[in-house]
Amino acid sequence: MRQTLIEKIAERYTVDLKPEQHVYAQDFVSVRPKHVMTHDNTGAVIPKFRSIGATKIFDATQPVFALDHDVQNTSPQNLAKYAEIEEFARANGISFFPAGSGIAHQIMIEECFATPGTLIVASDSHSNIYGAVAALGTPVVRTDAAAIWATGETWWQVPPVIKVTLMGELGEGVTGKDVILALIGTYSHDEVLNSVLEFSGPGVAHLTMDARLTISNMTTEWGALAGVFPYDAVLRDFLLERAAYFQARGDTQPRMTNQIIAALDKADLQPDPGAYYAKEIIYDLASVTVGVAGPNEVNIVSPLQQVEQVQIKIDKAYLVSCVNSRLEDIRAAAQVLENKQVAPGVKFYLAAASAAVEREARRLGYWNTLTNAGAITLPAGCGPCIGLGQGVLEAGEVAISATNRNFKGRMGSGEATVYLGSPATVAASAAAGFITGTKNGQAKVSRAFLNQINTNTTDTAMERGGVKILDGFPRVLQGELLFASKDNMNTDAIYGKEFTYQDKLTPEYMASVAMLNYDPKFQEIAQRGDILVGGWNFGTGSSREQAATCLKYRGIQLVVAGSYSQTYKRNAFNNGYIVIECPILVELLKNQYAQPTEATIRTGQRAIFDFERSHITAFGQTFAFSPLGEVAQALVIAGGFEQLLQKRIQVSS
Repeated sequence: MRQTLIEKIAERYTVDLKPEQHVYAQDFVSVRPKHVMTHDNTGAVIPKFRSIGATKIFDATQPVFALDHDVQNTSPQNLAKYAEIEEFARANGISFFPAGSGIAHQIMIEECFATPGTLIVASDSHSNIYGAVAALGTPVVRTDAAAIWATGETWWQVPPVIKVTLMGELGEGVTGKDVILALIGTYSHDEVLNSVLEFSGPGVAHLTMDARLTISNMTTEWGALAGVFPYDAVLRDFLLERAAYFQARGDTQPRMTNQIIAALDKADLQPDPGAYYAKEIIYDLASVTVGVAGPNEVNIVSPLQQVEQVQIKIDKAYLVSCVNSRLEDIRAAAQVLENKQVAPGVKFYLAAASAAVEREARRLGYWNTLTNAGAITLPAGCGPCIGLGQGVLEAGEVAISATNRNFKGRMGSGEATVYLGSPATVAASAAAGFITGTKNGQAKVSRAFLNQINTNTTDTAMERGGVKILDGFPRVLQGELLFASKDNMNTDAIYGKEFTYQDKLTPEYMASVAMLNYDPKFQEIAQRGDILVGGWNFGTGSSREQAATCLKYRGIQLVVAGSYSQTYKRNAFNNGYIVIECPILVELLKNQYAQPTEATIRTGQRAIFDFERSHITAFGQTFAFSPLGEVAQALVIAGGFEQLLQKRIQVSS
């Protein structure tokens, strides 16, 4: 089978591949990423690292620490935490960037830790940003970070791959922020949820690096796990600039050189012709106009022209965060505010993505233009984007922000209102006192008929052949199907919040409260040995792992769903519990029980799960599911990821 670029990169970083074995979407693999980044949460990963029995860093070149979240906090407690992280880095020879250096994701890009064709993970949801430099950047949880520190490896299931073909070019004044807001607003019904995106098409060449960084960053808000642009002339020029910067700085071991770029030119950094994609989105950049997202929702997107007619009065404006505070963004805001003043009663907050960006903005005069206009400057870091430090929102306030999220309460009070827009929109609004923009920013040519999404219904799981079954893993499981038809089954419905933070509950008690928030009758209907079939996006919501373990303890052998929250799936396998996706079986049950009279239905249908053939037999039919390879099986046999890690550490010590 031909491979996508995502599959090729994942294969390059997969360990223990057999001869002629290739990696494809939905495969469970053990990966050894080039780098793992942690920020302030390094303080939480350190005790996790020690709790699994680790005493030394496997490869000191893998971790990168960069303090960026709570950099305005000078309390003794926070300074002590920062000092502990720095000492841990120094003692183990780990790359460390102190508070004030900038936002960790920006540093990973500027310092060329993330480079084309590499797998880069980070304990932060906006790791998708590394896709702008043709790296496969994706988030991991803290246990994964600790595992990589200790063993160099973690496990990953390669998500479905979606091809996003960009056509045309942007109109004057339309930005990368407007592109990603348009994509999120157009495809706002989980079309890309838990997938990885490959951007391609002639429109890509018209996007600057800063625009690509913005788009890749906010594929997180779109619901994707990565958003990867190709290696092309625009990216190559960016890398040449970085190589020249490192040379001028006098780096003895620069992470980017002309020789490295020459090697990249010859590398296989393109998908194979005819590679399989789960979906393809075709989108015309020329149809994009300046947009505003909100209030308090990223996927509610309206044309700026429509919003500014209402003249929504603002109290605060923000040009901060990892998505939109690079040089191009600061320049755009400075051009808008040249010889202008921030409106009376409005506070306009400015923070560069990194100290290097701020120095360059000062050198070019952009910083001075903005401060002369009345901007309030903050240190390079996250700050008000996550509701920390100076500038957070108070109850009743309204803001326009160039950040990536405007969730209720994220930037301060839950009684505040936040809209998202481009840097130029933020600057224009700060000057006007209400949400508005510049005269530019209209669609170049509207060819909206190009904006379409196509789903590939080919079942590639049927083509994959047999699976080797490890000792201790069942070849076959069978049981009666129990159907809970609800889509977007959230973790609170599966395991209530009133139990989540009670750490000393027994497995038996946890089992007894499973699914009660969804169906009070579940406990009397369910039987040990049943197999639960859910709907789409099963396990959405909070990251509580008990939503997986309570079903395991209840004796539900496994869960089948049309799709999962990626966090839920990871929590399940991290606790040695099997969950599989089988959309065709789910659709069959949804059609059969189109008007269910009960929340939980005993189907009376016994199903046989053949893990060697990756088939389910039920209703006189055979349904395929993605193979559970040796990595997934090993997690189940060991009883979970931490147990597997402890065994590996004991063997290697």
